[in-house]
Amino acid sequence: MKTLTDHLTQYAAYHRDQRNIMSHFIGIPLIVIAVAILLSRPGFFVYGLWLSPALAVSIAAAVFYLGLDLSLGASMTVLLALCVWLAMHCAQLSTSAWLTWGISSFIIGWMIQFIGHYYEGRKPAFIDDIMGLAIGPLFVVAELAFLCGLRQPLKHDIEARLDPGIDK
Repeated sequence: MKTLTDHLTQYAAYHRDQRNIMSHFIGIPLIVIAVAILLSRPGFFVYGLWLSPALAVSIAAAVFYLGLDLSLGASMTVLLALCVWLAMHCAQLSTSAWLTWGISSFIIGWMIQFIGHYYEGRKPAFIDDIMGLAIGPLFVVAELAFLCGLRQPLKHDIEARLDPGIDK
């Protein structure tokens, strides 16, 4: 089984250009929100909890992320919960409004992603490994942590794998 460092290193290999990484800070959240919105129907309340395919997929993703890393997984769990909460509200809109929010967010998110990969000059990671679709959101959270000065040993391990000339 791949480790957190394995997954993030493989994903980072496709994301070396800062413009591409920055595009992911917008594109990936839009795509995740869009998927949550589109999976929020059918749904219904049970004891105040909105049960939908979006909740099931988010729980599965949260378990995967938590299995890779407790702190990043906890961050992802909170973010996924926010997405499901937003999606629940969108699911209660008219069908046309629900679809408009979901489809437009999905299309705009992917457009931003492909613009970033244009700058990168490389195809998206998921083309070679479908797990890239699951790792992308985690990559954004990890990159945000790195920008905030957190998880520097993880960042160093990833960089060392990508550039073996870096001291381990």
